[in-house]
Amino acid sequence: MIGAGLAGLAAAQELQRLGHSVTVVEARDRIGGRVWTSRQWPDAPLDLGATWIHGTEGNPITDLADGIQARRWVTAYDRAATYNTDGSPFSEADEDALEALREELFKAIARAQDGDRDTSIRKATKSVRRGLDPDSPAYRRMNFILNSELEHEYSGSVAQLSAHWYDSDEGFDGDEALFEEGFGVIAESLAEGLSMELGQVVQEIRWDPSPVRVMTDQTEFVADHVVVTLPLGVLQAQRVRFTPPLPSEQQNAIARLGMGVLNKCYLRFEEAFWPTDVDWLEYVSANPGEWAEWVSFQRVAQQPILLGFNAADQGRQMESQSDAATVASALDTLKTMFGPDIPNPVDVQITRWASDPFALGSYSFNALGSTPRDRNILARPLAERVFFAGEATHPDYFGTTHGAYLSGLRAAEEILALSP
Repeated sequence: MIGAGLAGLAAAQELQRLGHSVTVVEARDRIGGRVWTSRQWPDAPLDLGATWIHGTEGNPITDLADGIQARRWVTAYDRAATYNTDGSPFSEADEDALEALREELFKAIARAQDGDRDTSIRKATKSVRRGLDPDSPAYRRMNFILNSELEHEYSGSVAQLSAHWYDSDEGFDGDEALFEEGFGVIAESLAEGLSMELGQVVQEIRWDPSPVRVMTDQTEFVADHVVVTLPLGVLQAQRVRFTPPLPSEQQNAIARLGMGVLNKCYLRFEEAFWPTDVDWLEYVSANPGEWAEWVSFQRVAQQPILLGFNAADQGRQMESQSDAATVASALDTLKTMFGPDIPNPVDVQITRWASDPFALGSYSFNALGSTPRDRNILARPLAERVFFAGEATHPDYFGTTHGAYLSGLRAAEEILALSP
């Protein structure tokens, strides 16, 4: 098993449960992959990666959480406050104007989806953009909608998201729930009883002839079967060599899919200076995509913590600057929203997923030029020896923890089907 994220852990547990000898090889010195709960603040475990169970009804992550009696909080998108570029709260007229613009944008996208040739979301909405003054509130709101509802959701830039396929994913009904002790409790539960080799950076997978040989920076592992759960970004960067090389169709599918970015900036304050009855704070920035979405932990966790997001182009830009510059930028936005006299944070935590050598991004999206079939191609086994899992291999639930988990179960089933 290569990778101790949810996909690898799910596959390993299922195979071990049914009698197979399994070893999980992980490059990091921790388990979880893109599930990473920080304990930097002992009284406030925070998720630097995956945070929510997106749709709790019928979701396999809900079943896992119930099985370990993990305590959860529920956040609600309708508990939100939206602010104009000048920091003034949205009026009813502002809300109406935003909704009218949203309808116009998604009608344009729907027309593009009916077209014969695919295009990017940016080009699909060109007709709406062309009718707006770039200096107008409407233009800024257009960018806000595209960023907060598409780029944050799918992690890719609207210049890269496929209009035909960006929303080909499925979802679950129910609440948006997050863990009181962090999403890491799920990874820890799945890892129980497994043989782990942490700090082993895989460099090469020799898969033909049998047996499969996995070469790390320290040693070699030999196995009848290997499940590869490397993130799409790592596969795209060819950080791991396959010998023989992957089939060209698989290589092309990897290249066509998109690996996106969603970065987080947690700011902890002595006390809340923002509305404490809301979960989401939204800001229509003059700079497209900059600090458009915030989560407050005051209501659900009774903690004066704000989480600011930057996705896609802004998420990558954020990684090129210092922590101090990122915090200063975040505070500039908060001062616009809540006044110049707000306090400085007492501590911060910031992610840089695109720079993480074992992730090279946050999660995958359907880029222009790709189709959902590429995910099925990526998931194809090699000679009944090498199997692939991870959120990028799931055609319906890509970009999610439940997609990663289910893909691990699917890979395990493919191996089990080989048994006489």
